[in-house]
Amino acid sequence: MPYIPLEAHLPGITGLLEYSPESGEPIRELTQVLLRGPSTLTEGERELIATAVSHRNACRFCTTAHTAIADVLFGEHETSAKVKENIMTAPVSGKMKALLTIALQVAESGKSVTAGSIQRAKDEGAIDVEIHDTVLIASLFCLYNRYVDGLATVTPNNPDFYEGMANRLKEHGYVRLEEGYDHLKGQHIE
Repeated sequence: MPYIPLEAHLPGITGLLEYSPESGEPIRELTQVLLRGPSTLTEGERELIATAVSHRNACRFCTTAHTAIADVLFGEHETSAKVKENIMTAPVSGKMKALLTIALQVAESGKSVTAGSIQRAKDEGAIDVEIHDTVLIASLFCLYNRYVDGLATVTPNNPDFYEGMANRLKEHGYVRLEEGYDHLKGQHIE
């Protein structure tokens, strides 16, 4: 049960963003820029960063949500599952392995990022803006993970919930739906 009163039909971070629109709007805007804005990293690759960090931080809602989104974007389930198991054996490029390693170092502590890991990413073809965005996405998801878990938001168990959310996010991105979320009221969230 959440530590503060949140809308029952809005689990995870959505309930928190709706609870405080003043802070929710800039959070949504930054997420939209980082995960859906122009980038040399694909949307799926950026979702893998969110997945890996959330998994490392043991945030079940964010891990499950961003795994589902990555799966929808990639059109398969293997990549995100393998990234969560072992980045080094995951079916991603050497550049992504290096960037995901940096992301996990950020999840541990900003000071855990090493010059060697940055150089490895560059040696694998990562450009400065990709390194920057990886660190920023990882940092942002550390915040989200702690926000969601720190207020004990509802975490549905039903995979259908996450698949529906993933499809909405693929279609609409991270901006608030114009009509809001009242259409989700009455849906059974388990």
